[in-house]
Amino acid sequence: MASGRSGRALGMIETFGLVFICQAADAMVKAAEVELIGYENTASGYISVLVRGDVGACKSAVDAGVKAVADMGAEVYSSVVIATPHPDIEKIIERYTLDKLLPYED
Repeated sequence: MASGRSGRALGMIETFGLVFICQAADAMVKAAEVELIGYENTASGYISVLVRGDVGACKSAVDAGVKAVADMGAEVYSSVVIATPHPDIEKIIERYTLDKLLPYED
């Protein structure tokens, strides 16, 4: 990833089910100036969504995402904002970026 992206805060939410995580992601990007990085869908149905931005934006986005999931009657299993992620975290994040998950056009 570009070096200009490192050092920006990360916000993450984990819940159960694609519908709930889509609602959370939608609320997150509408609530604050954050970039949707991607998501991770495990075989058991737990799904995490990741956003990046400044610390305040990530906190607002995560709060909005958690509320959106709760408003649908679902449970958020975990949420976190990492204000200053270590540069090595990029190695993990790179795997879950949307451009890695979506098929490439020829």
